[in-house]
Amino acid sequence: MSQTEGGNSKKCILAVDDSAIILTRISNTLSKDYEVVTVNSGMRALRYLKEEKPDLILMDIKMAQMDGIETLREIRTMEDREDIPVIMLTGVEDKDVVVESARLGIDDYILKPFYSDELIKRIRRVIDQEEQ
Repeated sequence: MSQTEGGNSKKCILAVDDSAIILTRISNTLSKDYEVVTVNSGMRALRYLKEEKPDLILMDIKMAQMDGIETLREIRTMEDREDIPVIMLTGVEDKDVVVESARLGIDDYILKPFYSDELIKRIRRVIDQEEQ
């Protein structure tokens, strides 16, 4: 849920990636404007989602044990979590993966390495759409 700081409510973003470097970069890029929660696996993301409902999920596709597609499939079956906007942030350019992601209702697909300005712009666009 959104956190209130001095009357300003910050949107919460769950970042899921098995790379500590990427998670740090996401956190550094977004933490001024958003509350950022980072987890390093699909399983941890699902555990977090059992308790909390972020405003947006940024998810890598290639992860050990449970990849981003499998994780997203699980999220889409969770009660009161199936409608959370998801942006895939990945190095995977495989057309089948893009198609499967789209079938599961992602809101955007960003290739790594990402530009901070572009990431912020796309997150804002998705969150603004949700608020309308």
